[in-house]
Amino acid sequence: MTANLRQTANTVASSMIEGASMATALIGGAAGAYLGYELAPASWTDGARIAFAGAVAVVGAVAIDGLAELVLAPMRRLMYKNRSTASASTGRGSAPAPADTLDQALAQVATATEDDAANRAANASIRIDHGDNFLRDVDRWRGYEDGEASFYLAPGVWLHHRSEKDKYGYGEPLFTLLTGDGDEPVVITGLEQIRHQLAARAAGLPAAPVTADDNEVLDDDLTGIHAV
Repeated sequence: MTANLRQTANTVASSMIEGASMATALIGGAAGAYLGYELAPASWTDGARIAFAGAVAVVGAVAIDGLAELVLAPMRRLMYKNRSTASASTGRGSAPAPADTLDQALAQVATATEDDAANRAANASIRIDHGDNFLRDVDRWRGYEDGEASFYLAPGVWLHHRSEKDKYGYGEPLFTLLTGDGDEPVVITGLEQIRHQLAARAAGLPAAPVTADDNEVLDDDLTGIHAV
């Protein structure tokens, strides 16, 4: 059963349970009102008999609804458990079975380390991608066993992430642009730098970091080049 179909089935079943609860209360109230009016002494005025019937209707509705809850409550708990299980299953993958050997354990930890590195890189990318809709895609990050990760941008160009300790000993995310051309890594602090580098490469211009004096000249050369 797919997630959407399971959710629809749970919604329908929940509506049916709540509908059954309301129906039993109405039936109990109607039955109580009828019995209360019939059992009221004939010597009473119509107003008194109606008031007595109303009181009995309330008692009947509460009593019947309480009896129905003995059946409906377990069904509600089951529905809640199913929704919780479905939410958990869609939020993350299931953990692997316990390893039987040291090699299996090592393989599991290596895979977990790679996944952790990819997630850390995606989460840390908010430092340079405030739009939160490009670099935060964890599926495009490739994690490695050493805790570093890379994001494929274009043929021969990757964004690399690693953590470096600051002067207080805390891990600080560091993003660099790597190429297959042997160029020096370029420290990246914003998406505009990535656009600048890719546009330079698309125009066949030097992709090395430019100084403040050269920046205006290079921007003139890139006029008309669309961001990749």
